[in-house]
Amino acid sequence: MSTATPVVRARWCDIGRIADLVAEALSPTALAAWLVPDAQRRTAVLAAVARIWTEHAMLFGDAFLLRDGTAATVWFHRYRPIPAPNRYADRLAAAAGPDEEQFLRLDEALAARRPAEAHNHLALLAAPGPAAVRRAAAALIGSQRWMDTLSLPTYAEAFTEADRDLFRRHGYADREAIAIAGPGDTTTHPMWRLSPFWVGRSGGNGRWPARRITSRTRNGRASGWALR
Repeated sequence: MSTATPVVRARWCDIGRIADLVAEALSPTALAAWLVPDAQRRTAVLAAVARIWTEHAMLFGDAFLLRDGTAATVWFHRYRPIPAPNRYADRLAAAAGPDEEQFLRLDEALAARRPAEAHNHLALLAAPGPAAVRRAAAALIGSQRWMDTLSLPTYAEAFTEADRDLFRRHGYADREAIAIAGPGDTTTHPMWRLSPFWVGRSGGNGRWPARRITSRTRNGRASGWALR
């Protein structure tokens, strides 16, 4: 990989920084307000949950930072089933407290519609603060170069219109929106992009088989969050 790439692979010591970037970027959104209604708790809860999943990505995917540390992406390599993080139910309960149910509900809705075919999953894109659009684009382009070398399609869930527009500009196609049922209903937008090296049978306009949740834990609730 050329040293000219705008991103570097994250290390274990970068997890806290990435979690903070995710929380800062997500906090102002409608999705964040639904996940954590209490504005005073919101950023801390989002950072704590993002940390769980960023750690997990270091084992089952990749995470990248812009070289100046101002934007990040978190990916999962979904060419095989990925287990939930170790002690996930307990860790989520500790991180989210009374808001745990919203995270679980979001995970269930997204997991039910995630592509069953092999792909790389852009779970999080975070570029908070000034020049967010430019930095988000740089983080996406740089990390996407790494993902394309694996010759698999990439999949993302856009949680804001800004992210949706960004993905469209960089080759992602819209899929049917996912409605998250419950108080303060929210909607996310799945998006799909083929690698330039992809030689599989799936096309950019094809539909994928729905992924069905086959196991449930903790009184019948799904054992994961949006990043699974």
